Amino acid sequence: MSSLATELATSKVPNTWRDYFPHLPQVVCEGVSNQSGAKMRINTGSVVNSVAFSNDGLSIVSGLDDNTVCIWDADTGVKAQALEGHSGSVQSVALSYDGSRIVSGSHDRSIRIWDVNTRTNLQTLEGHMGAVMSVAFSSDGSRIVSGSEDRAIRIWDANSGRNLHTLKGHTREVQSVAFSNDGLYIASGSSDRTVRIWDAGTGVNLQTLKGHEDWIRSVAFSYDGSHLVSGSDHGHICIWDAKTGENLLTLEGHIGWVMSVAFSNDGSRIISSSYDRTVCIWDARSGERLQTLDGHSGFVYSVAFSSDSSHIVSGSEDQTICIWDANPGVNLHTSPGHKDSVNSVAYSNDGLYIVSGSDDHTVCIWDANTGACLQTLEGHTDWVRSVAFSIDGSCIVSGSGDKTVRIWDAKTGVTLHILEGHRDGVNSVAFSKDGSHIVSGSYDRTICIWNANTGVKLRALEGHTYWVWSVAFSNDSSRIVSGSGDETVRIWDAITGVNLHTLKGHTRTVRSVAFSNDGSCIVSGSYDSTVCIWDAKTGVNLQTLTGHKDH
Repeated sequence: MSSLATELATSKVPNTWRDYFPHLPQVVCEGVSNQSGAKMRINTGSVVNSVAFSNDGLSIVSGLDDNTVCIWDADTGVKAQALEGHSGSVQSVALSYDGSRIVSGSHDRSIRIWDVNTRTNLQTLEGHMGAVMSVAFSSDGSRIVSGSEDRAIRIWDANSGRNLHTLKGHTREVQSVAFSNDGLYIASGSSDRTVRIWDAGTGVNLQTLKGHEDWIRSVAFSYDGSHLVSGSDHGHICIWDAKTGENLLTLEGHIGWVMSVAFSNDGSRIISSSYDRTVCIWDARSGERLQTLDGHSGFVYSVAFSSDSSHIVSGSEDQTICIWDANPGVNLHTSPGHKDSVNSVAYSNDGLYIVSGSDDHTVCIWDANTGACLQTLEGHTDWVRSVAFSIDGSCIVSGSGDKTVRIWDAKTGVTLHILEGHRDGVNSVAFSKDGSHIVSGSYDRTICIWNANTGVKLRALEGHTYWVWSVAFSNDSSRIVSGSGDETVRIWDAITGVNLHTLKGHTRTVRSVAFSNDGSCIVSGSYDSTVCIWDAKTGVNLQTLTGHKDH
């Protein structure tokens, strides 16, 4: 593959393969593995450094590498808001107990307090001389504690923003801080391998807990304040008596750094997340590992319980947030879903269902409200590149690398027709609005129009000189638009098959095309990083939209 992308510089071949492998020699694989128990997976688009539930369990807040704080609906996974203001990655986030405010700590050395309702930045707290690695509210919301790479811990008045105390004692970076529930104590974990307990009122260091053999990434108090848990780069989790400082238990099981730890509200369980890409649930009294939650494909940086301890949220390097059932042995993911990359998704017209096509050769139908996989449609013998519902939702069409187009009954999952005629893989399929016809585009450089009721091929449209990547009908079904690796967009008469216009302007593969609802305009997206808007009658380029930095 690398030779195709780097040799014969004037040939169409390396340019096409560069579209697939633009960052050679490095191969970057995107996607996540089967959820294996995750109730929901939220794709954030950036590395997730920190996650927290609101006390009512309705929202999740996350701190991301893209410098934003995001608020998500915990039931639907929809992003409610992105809070912008930090100029460095957001390392830590926390919600006040009443859910009215968010505090965030960043690599830009600042702490920001946000109003959840207005989504505005209430205050910016400055004073740390290094990245702020951890922040937390006191339970009454009156104070904030922060830990920094500058080795200091600061206590702030959450209303005025005034720095009340600066706690010094750690000899390396402070990685984690936490208030006890009564607000009397603060715990901190550091790269100096110690846990320290501080008087939150005076700032006095009450105890220094030693026992870890490597950096301590996370600390947390039990709800009643009697115990403390800490996780370290050695892979160990320690449970401490918060009054005496005695190490009560050491939990072993992770094979990578432990990045985050938390107690359930009743103190019976501990959760942990690790560089080994797992989340573990532990019995806090016996130290027994109750369950290992697999599903993340990258380091898991942060983990938290919901307030009723029924659910767990985790945030990962793989740019996803997962919500899990916290009861050991209960797997809410009852359907297998896809086992490989998902190439295409589409909603039914009523919004109740989603269809997806995957590299695992299957088509899946999902309940759009619950996320449950209702059916897995099997029959294709190669990747499924494109899927679509008919307008009435009764049928599904799919195009595959096995050179076929399949029409499925959306209720029963039965294959109604197998459409054969393409000489290579099918990249794109679409129904006409009335559901009577299907159009398909292929690696064989042709576009085929099919009778959707009989499966008969009505005609093949030829003209593109390279792979056809995308096809679509106009809303009145009179025209078809296609996009190709030959860098052109073509408009066709859907009845006669005549090529009405060839639109030129893109300088790389045209990957996606669509008509406006009234059929007056066409939009196209290309590997040249631009989006073009065209007059569908004259073929004139009305506008070229730039802004994307990649195809």
